[in-house]
Amino acid sequence: MHTTGVSPVLIGRETELRSLREALARAGEGSPQSVVVSGEAGIGKTRLLDEFLDEARRGGATTAGGGCLELGAEGLPFAPFATALRALYRELPDDVERAAAGREAELARLLPELAAAAPAHEGRGRYDGEGKARLLELTAQLLERLAESRTIVLAIEDLHWSDRSTRELLGYLYRTVQRSRLVLVATYRSDDIHRRHPLRPFLAELDRRRTVRRLDLVRLTRDEVAGQLTAITGRPPSPQLVDQIFHRSDGNPFFVEELLPLLHDDGDRSADLSDSLRDLLLVRVEALPEESQRVLRLAAEAGSTVEFGLLLAVSGLSEEQLLHALRPAVDAGLLRPAEDTADGYRFRHALLREAVGDDLLPGERPRINRRYGEALEADPSLVRPEELPARLAGYWHRAGDAAKALPAALQASREAGRRHAFAEQLVMLERVLDLFDRVPAADLPDLADLPGKGYTEAYPALPGAREPGRRYLDLLAEAAVAARMDDDVERAGSVARRALRIVDDKRDPELAAWFWLELSWHHVNAGRGDVRHELARARELVADRPPSSVKADVLATASVWRMLLSPDEEAVRLGEEAVELARQVGAREVEQHARITLAVVRFDQGDHDGSVRLLYELAAEADREGAPAVISRAHTNLTSVLGLAGRYRESIEAARAGLATAARTGGRDALAYIGQNMVDSLLSVGDWEEAERALSQSALHQSTARSRATGYLSEAYLALYRGDVDRVAGLLERAQSHVSPGHRETQFVFPFAQVQAWLAMRRRRYAEARAVVREAVAQRPELGHEAGLWTLLSAVVAGEADAVGDPGAEEGRTAFLDELAAAVDGLPTPTAPARAWAAAFAAELARARGADGPADWEAALAAFAPLERPYERAWLSLRLAEALLGPGGGRERAGELLPGVHELAVRLGAHPLRTETEAVAARARLPLSPGTASAEPADPAQELGLTAREGDVLRLVAQGRSNRQIAEELFISPKTASVHVSNLMAKLGVSARGEAAALAHRLRLFEEG
Repeated sequence: MHTTGVSPVLIGRETELRSLREALARAGEGSPQSVVVSGEAGIGKTRLLDEFLDEARRGGATTAGGGCLELGAEGLPFAPFATALRALYRELPDDVERAAAGREAELARLLPELAAAAPAHEGRGRYDGEGKARLLELTAQLLERLAESRTIVLAIEDLHWSDRSTRELLGYLYRTVQRSRLVLVATYRSDDIHRRHPLRPFLAELDRRRTVRRLDLVRLTRDEVAGQLTAITGRPPSPQLVDQIFHRSDGNPFFVEELLPLLHDDGDRSADLSDSLRDLLLVRVEALPEESQRVLRLAAEAGSTVEFGLLLAVSGLSEEQLLHALRPAVDAGLLRPAEDTADGYRFRHALLREAVGDDLLPGERPRINRRYGEALEADPSLVRPEELPARLAGYWHRAGDAAKALPAALQASREAGRRHAFAEQLVMLERVLDLFDRVPAADLPDLADLPGKGYTEAYPALPGAREPGRRYLDLLAEAAVAARMDDDVERAGSVARRALRIVDDKRDPELAAWFWLELSWHHVNAGRGDVRHELARARELVADRPPSSVKADVLATASVWRMLLSPDEEAVRLGEEAVELARQVGAREVEQHARITLAVVRFDQGDHDGSVRLLYELAAEADREGAPAVISRAHTNLTSVLGLAGRYRESIEAARAGLATAARTGGRDALAYIGQNMVDSLLSVGDWEEAERALSQSALHQSTARSRATGYLSEAYLALYRGDVDRVAGLLERAQSHVSPGHRETQFVFPFAQVQAWLAMRRRRYAEARAVVREAVAQRPELGHEAGLWTLLSAVVAGEADAVGDPGAEEGRTAFLDELAAAVDGLPTPTAPARAWAAAFAAELARARGADGPADWEAALAAFAPLERPYERAWLSLRLAEALLGPGGGRERAGELLPGVHELAVRLGAHPLRTETEAVAARARLPLSPGTASAEPADPAQELGLTAREGDVLRLVAQGRSNRQIAEELFISPKTASVHVSNLMAKLGVSARGEAAALAHRLRLFEEG
């Protein structure tokens, strides 16, 4: 019998092993490490990992690992993490229980052994939309706590077979684990990653993260193959043998091991070997006794691992007979004991299992899978309880028995949902839907608990047994919610539209209305913000219906969108009716959502203090009751209205409290939106570094188009403040990609327009900027968003003032300024920020018309006095200094203002503010350091670091001259002119000549006289 030798020495992997050792050392110092190992099948990923884990254990580290199941999306969600956590629990039971204390119920979804320590009641008893986020966060916290005082290496193998939930958890750990002695290592088979493989987006995200180390294993050289053969046989091989094996294996270590016994035992047998990889691997299988071959064929269909008891039941052999059949396969190195089960077996390599499975006859596979299904139905204890639903679903599906496969898939979907593994739940539900018409109505399982008891408070109840048509719609409802919770917006919308095509809205109006609501959320999450049609249809369906949770939810949702578009009395009426209906039918969360909406409308209608008090009460109420979605909305809207009221510090503190609550409850959306509101307030108070950190944290939780758009928009504002035009352009493009231009919510209209207009003006595209502003002003709401409109108009008129003297801005300027003045006629100023921006607008409009004086800027500064907005006040102080330096005097006061403005600009990294302040000081020959004597007369262009020649070139660029025209006027070559233009652009920190020209005009570098 041929046996396979494994080299006792790892060959050709010293570089990769050294990288892993470095990661281990850095983790030991408290810096968590992330590594991904890739390579083709048989290249030695597992062998490298085993060698590293052995070294780590010898060095005192705790190691644990798990492999993804070959069943892929059919498999048990989080399977490798469950295996790894079980290994950690076996080795560190007391430590794991301490680290999981108070979180046992949630973590038991991955580690069922913790269930015994969990409280008697688990969760809220129905669907928890934030459960997945909470499970990911709690798992990260568990690992961080375990790795506080020891180094832990967690290895996840075979990501090419991973389910989506496993990838999400691994990606979350890669992104969020920041302070612990943890090493995360994952492997995948690179030759399996085709163009549409689900792992590709995950790998692309890793490539964007510089913190993840990538190790790509390559094939062995001829000398390394010779070394491997020497290590296996204990003596140097002949050159002929090395050549033969190297040629046939192409340097793949696994193939080297497979070829060696075939070529070494009996001399040169190369002529008898097939070139087919499958046939090569089957040569040694076919050398086994017939009973051993039969057992291998059975084992190949079991999955990654087969338990001895299950294989015993399927084989029909006695224990002694099965052991007798297994022994030759183990001795030949084809099977080996499985590490994650007490008595299981697995193939030495997945390629062997695939070869044996592929050799089955067409009729064998369904019969073998049927036997596995029958064995598990007869004795479910043959596998772990948490694995049973997924294993049964897979076996009956491959057996081709629809009547058995449908209920098994349904049960597997329920288990996946219990684990918050919504992607896998959706896969199973779609299988159930595909099988539905193939199963007689009498054999369909009872769906009475789907999805009303477990998935949404407002799903229409239907007492008694459901007919097949209604049961099919129940499944679609379940699938729609699973897709939405998995952030798979396209599939969520597709399922909802599919249901609406078949639901009888006259017979089941509440059910039809429910699906219209689902479709509306699809549009919101996909960034298609206008949902008026969907909501109008839902309202029409329930208008004459008796009180129900669906009717309350429809009205509550309609109230939300009325609030966002125009918070008028209709929004109040809808919200109040929703509250009353929700109380009648006991829909507590619908009631709370409607009350939050009413509180925000109250703010928009002028009762600022009352609104804030009510939102504080609602947030506290939500915290006590623990509904993640309500917690998210209450804290998000509280921090939002505090910011709108100009109470920025209070908004920041409220956000910190809300984030702490959201972290405990797993509020993914809350962590994104509350964090985003905190970013806005941090930017307002001038804490830009903290804002950047908060942006990074918020980005980890952005799961919808709206939250991503908001995040990119805030980043764009920060880049705008710092004058990074290229970054602003990139971030604006990303933000716009998540929000449909034709269906943009009002809250997005003015901020988007402001960034677009600023960018266009910096590029001297004045007509484009004006068109953007006109379009935004045309969407002015009847009520609400006044501060946003004042901010936009103030920024735009400031840009027009900066462009005075630029020939490209002259055409249409006067008419546009008149339009802006008319646009604010009658525009209310209900909040302190609105009043401040209105005063800034008035001063900037006067500057744009050449009629501003110190009094205009003093008035604007006075309006900003109640607000902590140091950046905006610095700009106003600069404008005041400029006005004081004009006719009428005030030089001394200007000299007092400029150093403070400059100091703030330097501290914040606000490049445009700093550049302009330095230019003003240079023109006025005023010092920027207190106590320094007045500067000698200086050329402002030279103060910016430009040479005299570059100053000449910039003057001509500002006049709109081409390189050839510049060359002719300065008597230089066009190439030299081009070099000067490139150099001055680099010094000015701009990326286009239009930006350089705009900067020159804005800084008045070449004013006459």
